[in-house]
Amino acid sequence: MSETTETAQRGEPTGTQVSDATPELPSPKERLWANKRYVTWLVSDTSKGLAGTLLNFAIPLLTLMVTNDPAQAGIIGGVGLAVQIVCTLSGGVLADRHSRIRLMVLGGLSGAIISAGFAAIAWLGNLTFTTLLVIEVLLAIRGGIFNSAGEAKLKSIVPAEALGRAQAANQGRDAALMIAGNPIGGFLLAIGGWMVGVAMCVAHLIAASTAWVLGRMGDLVASSKLQHNTESPTAKSSEHIVGCTAQDPDDASASSNAHASDSLPTPAKTGAFGEMKEAFAWLFSRPDLRNAMLIATIINLGQNAAITTAIYVLQQSGHTPVQIGTVSSTMGIVMLIGALIAPFLVQRVGAGILVAGGLVLLTVGVGGLTVAHSIAGIAVLLAASTVLTPALNSGLLGYFMVAVPTEMLGRATSAIGVLAMGAMPIAPLVAGFGLAWIGRTGTILLCAALCATSAAIALFSPSVRKIPKESGWTEHAERYE
Repeated sequence: MSETTETAQRGEPTGTQVSDATPELPSPKERLWANKRYVTWLVSDTSKGLAGTLLNFAIPLLTLMVTNDPAQAGIIGGVGLAVQIVCTLSGGVLADRHSRIRLMVLGGLSGAIISAGFAAIAWLGNLTFTTLLVIEVLLAIRGGIFNSAGEAKLKSIVPAEALGRAQAANQGRDAALMIAGNPIGGFLLAIGGWMVGVAMCVAHLIAASTAWVLGRMGDLVASSKLQHNTESPTAKSSEHIVGCTAQDPDDASASSNAHASDSLPTPAKTGAFGEMKEAFAWLFSRPDLRNAMLIATIINLGQNAAITTAIYVLQQSGHTPVQIGTVSSTMGIVMLIGALIAPFLVQRVGAGILVAGGLVLLTVGVGGLTVAHSIAGIAVLLAASTVLTPALNSGLLGYFMVAVPTEMLGRATSAIGVLAMGAMPIAPLVAGFGLAWIGRTGTILLCAALCATSAAIALFSPSVRKIPKESGWTEHAERYE
């Protein structure tokens, strides 16, 4: 999965010894921020996330400015999402076939080129519905093809015992982008659409350059696994050298001298469709991962539909966009607070309990919208119900990453991403048709029922409910192998 270790990069033998320069794996109790590889990865991933946030903010508004037609703005957003969903499946396959660092660098560079083109077109005053649609599609293709590589890369730079805390930090980053992204986008857009393109270009260049630096650092977990396997020739197959797939040219030297039992499968022989089919079949054969993916899909639909319903109701009640924006801002602030306590929780509380508790809280919050009519009441309910969401996501996604084999992680992350994104276009339909057919209360109760379904799966599925705290994820996952 991962890139060449520092030993292999220098061409030194890897099957019988480990260079003194090879970094040691930090203690699970060591602070996550002491892991320079993770910090570098986070800078790269955050820069990419900022570029995406600016894009999602600017394109709809620019489309409305250019066309004065909300329907055309909706078309651009819908087409972009559909293209990214399709390309994400291909991106997962590529992330398992090729060097993930190279894909991250290429993703950043391609994003910078497209963003520079966007800035030039905006500067020249040539923004139209067609040009905005093309820009959206190109960036959606870029995101779908390259984003899975960055997500899958995380496992090779963070020990399994710290993946929950890494996911919690990522949740905090996402909450910060939710809070700050739109004001930054508004400031840049006030200067001009071209300025948004310039900022996106810079962000993508930072993502590409830090990904390149990360590649030069080598893989911390890969180095540790190599040392472990060298010392223990009888290591189990689950102790493969992380990322040394036969398809990755960067890892060829690292894997050539490894034990025969450490050879990872070469899925490229089955073709892209076969590889994706294999990943889905494997994921759904595991009750723990199958239920985790099911929970993620249903709760995404239920929560997004509830939020969209609340926004539609507020808009129909005559509230201004600024007032409605306070709802998402309040949620962002509470989620940031939740992200700050998530690392503490995932180390001390079973992930199954966090998942079930977070889902029950979301269900109660969404159901409470039936009696909340003021904008303050709606904002408080939705925000309070999300305080455990960062810990929920950290536990679910962290365990998912630990449980999935390294050589399949690109396809697995793309699979769960597609299921989550696939629910997003349905949410506005549930809200819109629900309000028209069964009214406000009925639609909210439908959303609450979806949330309750995901909570029930977590509560009554032992494979999910019994997921332990962060330090026990590896042992729990091995029970289902």
